[in-house]
Amino acid sequence: MAVEVGEQAPDFELTNQFGETVKLSDFRGNKNVVLIFFPKAFTGICTAELCAIRDEKSDFVSDDVVTFGISCDGDASLKAFAEAENYGYDLLSDFWPHGEASKAYGVFIEERGFATRGTFVIDKEGVLRWKVINSPGEARSNDDYRAALAAL
Repeated sequence: MAVEVGEQAPDFELTNQFGETVKLSDFRGNKNVVLIFFPKAFTGICTAELCAIRDEKSDFVSDDVVTFGISCDGDASLKAFAEAENYGYDLLSDFWPHGEASKAYGVFIEERGFATRGTFVIDKEGVLRWKVINSPGEARSNDDYRAALAAL
């Protein structure tokens, strides 16, 4: 079941590309959070979307905002992916339990074993304020995330 705008965002505890634990609720009261679920590391649209965030990083990583890319890839794959593209922000592994965070946000594609493209903007109180869910082959727009953050 997908989380809806206005609801408390489901908490999660995932590892980043360095094997460090990241817990969503640790950002409550401190930062707005952008979650960018993507299907697979090292694929065309995923790379382009995450590189666009990297290139416009000042809009998505600041004193008020933290952005995470999330996929069902393992942390070692995400580390290689982040290093190859010089992302400079954390990629989180939803590998095990497989797709647990993706399922909580309603973006896990069970028969394919990975998340579709879903983006969620969460305010400092942990409430989902904006979301978009696209198919695996449909790229998203950073302008939409920027507008959602500006509305907070």
